[in-house]
Amino acid sequence: MMQQASDKHFSAIKRIGIFGSTGSIGKQTLDVIAAHPDLFKATILTAHSNHKLLIEQALQFSPEAVLISDSSKYPGVREALASTGIKVFSGEETLEEVAALDCYDMMMAGIVGFAGLKPTLMGIKTGKSIALANKETLVVAGDVVMQSAKENGVSIIPVDSEHSAIFQCLVGEEQNEIERIILTASGGPFFGKKPNYLVNVKREHAIQHPNWSMGAKISIDSSTLLNKGLEMIEAKWLFGLTPSQIEVVVHQQSLIHSMVQFMDGSIKAQMGLPDMKLPIQYAMAYPKRIKNDFPRFNFTKSSIMNFEPPDMKTFRNLALAIGAMHKGGNMPCILNAANELAVYGFLKNRIGFLDMTEIIERTMSEVAFIEKPTLEEYFDSDGAAREYAATLIDL
Repeated sequence: MMQQASDKHFSAIKRIGIFGSTGSIGKQTLDVIAAHPDLFKATILTAHSNHKLLIEQALQFSPEAVLISDSSKYPGVREALASTGIKVFSGEETLEEVAALDCYDMMMAGIVGFAGLKPTLMGIKTGKSIALANKETLVVAGDVVMQSAKENGVSIIPVDSEHSAIFQCLVGEEQNEIERIILTASGGPFFGKKPNYLVNVKREHAIQHPNWSMGAKISIDSSTLLNKGLEMIEAKWLFGLTPSQIEVVVHQQSLIHSMVQFMDGSIKAQMGLPDMKLPIQYAMAYPKRIKNDFPRFNFTKSSIMNFEPPDMKTFRNLALAIGAMHKGGNMPCILNAANELAVYGFLKNRIGFLDMTEIIERTMSEVAFIEKPTLEEYFDSDGAAREYAATLIDL
């Protein structure tokens, strides 16, 4: 069971470094900070290329430092913030340097994909608590990340709604053995559809999630159910579970965010309306719960809640992820890299919806398997998988 977080910074204003501030998680984190300026302050903001929004955020929240990964946008950011005293950094390679700064207490790890791994590891190394919204960090190198967190006495508090739900269900249950956890899935925008329908799916259809407001990459992953497979792998590391203890059930209403079943058969579930600001706020304020004006669930107006198994014959990405979880080693890293390239290709209209599965499967079969990789070998595996997947896509 994962280590619970401490309350060492809650008595003062908690300084938050938002890595990925212009993405969906980053923007909602800033909404929470704006609503509770007596509790939180954004002191670091980073973005990949959305320099205009980064400038707006910096002018509103006055952080100590900002970083724009796309170096071509650096002059514009520097000029816009020249009179503010805010330090401006640039370049993806500088993310680790910014993550090592001592001007923040908690990292909101919201950078999407493999790119979030290095700054998160640096945040852990320098003793920052981690609010983890980047599931790929644990998918790619979960053993390394969790071992580093243990060695540095760092708490990792999940922000994904499913993992936040599990985390909340486990509070106070440290002495009790978990029999299994059940991650809920909405089923995505194509629930119930078959391959003859999916073959014609376009980008604009796949990014329309029925319940959640998310970025394009995560929306595509949700539409293929690959996202749920990544969450299974993440849960394995976060909560110290075996693959056989992790299940997925489709719950289209997205009201129960996940469940824990204990050894006595008792089940705890965490419920709430689908709003990412709630798990974001919970992670930032833990172990306190703070008042907000989010919409409340009304049981008297709710419809019946349904649960059913996922269709892994149609949505084979989930089956591929489960296979990678069971095999272990660098296979989840290979899976993730191939998927990132495949999603990029689909978003650029270079490949079809079903082609993503074929690219992932072929990459997993071609890239060399390593049973117990080092961190360097994880990076090598990621590069090899991307290189091979790129040959299958007209990029």
